[in-house]
Amino acid sequence: MSIEPPIADAHQHFWDPRANYHPWLCDEPPIPFRYGDYRPIRGPYLPADYLADAAGYRVLKTVYVETEWDPRDPIGEMRYVARLRRETGFPTVAVAQAWLDRDDLPAVLDALAAFPFVRGVRHKPRANRSPTDGAPGGMTDAKWRRGFAALVRSGLRFDLQTPWWHLGEAARLAADFPDARIVLNHTGLPADRSAAGLAGWRAAMASLARCPNVAVKISGLGQPGEPWTVEANRAIVLTAIELFGTDRAMFASNFPVDRLCATFDAIYSGFAEIVRAFPASERHALFHDNAVRWYAMAAA
Repeated sequence: MSIEPPIADAHQHFWDPRANYHPWLCDEPPIPFRYGDYRPIRGPYLPADYLADAAGYRVLKTVYVETEWDPRDPIGEMRYVARLRRETGFPTVAVAQAWLDRDDLPAVLDALAAFPFVRGVRHKPRANRSPTDGAPGGMTDAKWRRGFAALVRSGLRFDLQTPWWHLGEAARLAADFPDARIVLNHTGLPADRSAAGLAGWRAAMASLARCPNVAVKISGLGQPGEPWTVEANRAIVLTAIELFGTDRAMFASNFPVDRLCATFDAIYSGFAEIVRAFPASERHALFHDNAVRWYAMAAA
């Protein structure tokens, strides 16, 4: 199935573990992963593979998000992305790796700024394993926050990936740095689909959605051993849109990671079915315009 609006995919990855070192893709044994066994995606995934997966859809632009490349060489990943862009035209823009609590952060931010396609960075802050653990997460660390302040001064965006039980910390961060532009990854990771789990997720998402400088990527909704279905994800998609509005939410594939859960067609046709009754302008915003605006892709 294809869909009416064109697509600006707000979150996708390319990698080639044969040529580049990604610890999670190269090392043995594989690390624990929220989707379970991820060996099927440990091979190369390049623009031609992505376009084959997205066949039948008008993917005009994409946002490459850092792939946990060798942490000793974050700039090397962007050199690799620059080569992919020259050779294939994809991705359109990129979110790079940067470690906000490392001493080399200022030099890394300066180097990233030299790439005209880099729009932001992602550093997954330290997180607790469950909502019952009340210990502070990484977004409260003084050194991490100093790094975040440097990131904001650089003008780059921040892609935040953290479990929903740390979104209160994210809301305080967004309020403390109103000039920051933060994009929450993967819908706040609503892995626990019990009534209590979804209630906790919704409350946490609502607190973050009150911050006008935060947007959300609706992606990463797979569940281990379960098919990606409209029935399983409709309420989560609609809740995220209700909380953030159709101007601060954007659909994304998270490919090839979400290839573990579904085909590109299943995910995007599912999104299309869920928002089928929305006005055309809002559907266009969710599939394309919001990602273009939040990641400044028009001039890329």
